[in-house]
Amino acid sequence: MNVLGAAPPPATEIASTLPFGFTLTNSVIVEGSGCMLICGEAFHWRPWVREGRKEGTIGAGGRGEDLMKGKLRNERGAWECDKGNWGLLDLVWPKPDLLILGTGPTMVPVSAATRRHISDLGIRLEVLDTRNAVAQFNLLATERGVREVAAALVPMGWKDSQ
Repeated sequence: MNVLGAAPPPATEIASTLPFGFTLTNSVIVEGSGCMLICGEAFHWRPWVREGRKEGTIGAGGRGEDLMKGKLRNERGAWECDKGNWGLLDLVWPKPDLLILGTGPTMVPVSAATRRHISDLGIRLEVLDTRNAVAQFNLLATERGVREVAAALVPMGWKDSQ
């Protein structure tokens, strides 16, 4: 017996992972960035962008540094990004109960500072490689609803700069 058989899938479910992005079930392609899924909405998410980095086009005063490169690991090898990258979680209400973090092609432990920040928001954190994080999000968003579960996903093709 399939109790979820008649339940419609969430509109922002991930249909497939791409080397440098994602395809959503509503046929939207998120390419060249990560993806944050909160409350049934999908957002471009680039946690590798650091404060003070010159983003955007050269004509607009940037240096064209909008490529998928940067560092997401700290000196101890733990996954870490600036608090500003979690700004959307600061704003949303009600907060999701669980955030599923996809760290790219491999599962990487999350730094204590990042874990503490998410916990201080009242959100539990589950860390997986992106492929498994997508599967987990799709399942839990269908079971529990998109308001209870959020996802922050780094593309499968992500490689930390040295």
